[in-house]
Amino acid sequence: MAAASNSFQAAVITFPGSNCDRDMAVAIEAVTGQPAIRVWHGDADLPAGLDFIALPGGFSYGDYLRSGAMAAKSPILRAVVAAAERGVPVLGVCNGFQVLTESGLLPGALMRNAGQRFVCKTVELNVDNTSSIFTSAFNKDERLRIPVAHHDGNYFADEATLDQLEAEERIAFRYTANPNGSRRDIAGVLSANGRVLGMMPHPERAMEPAAHAALGGADGRGLFENVFNSLIAA
Repeated sequence: MAAASNSFQAAVITFPGSNCDRDMAVAIEAVTGQPAIRVWHGDADLPAGLDFIALPGGFSYGDYLRSGAMAAKSPILRAVVAAAERGVPVLGVCNGFQVLTESGLLPGALMRNAGQRFVCKTVELNVDNTSSIFTSAFNKDERLRIPVAHHDGNYFADEATLDQLEAEERIAFRYTANPNGSRRDIAGVLSANGRVLGMMPHPERAMEPAAHAALGGADGRGLFENVFNSLIAA
């Protein structure tokens, strides 16, 4: 575990239908030594002095309309967008990734899986970007095993946007065996400044070594350690 810092503050946003918010909070505390602040979707403001914000997986607002579309209009998202624009790191996982695209913090959209079925399994990811606050401690082309659980994880963007993401090295992770039809095997996307990451796989579910795991592997832990260590070193 990274050394705890009493000054580190992270927030986990909970929407009606979120079901991975507790997992996210547990993962953050396991790495930072500090409990995450739980923030409700109806709040208008975030706590002052936040270092990190996480949007967890689940089915916000029951996935009515489009996955993440209603959550993107919730009161707290205005504060999240403002914080992201100030440079506060924001991680959106699964439904959180959908919310980030619907809010405009990340390009593209998450569509129904190509096979029209819910996918729930551990997948292998290739690390494409090693320069962001989330990925700087990984090696280029390192392979990670992270669980996925989604019905609408098929990442789509037009060719111009995909080319731009490639040129700007904003593709954080790719699937080595595409489970959902995502364009160019994209599993995770970064914002232009590298401070916002959306990804469909669940790093908070891969926090412990497999030999004694409650959560089946530790490859997700490095992402949280990257963020925490980068921020306390800044």
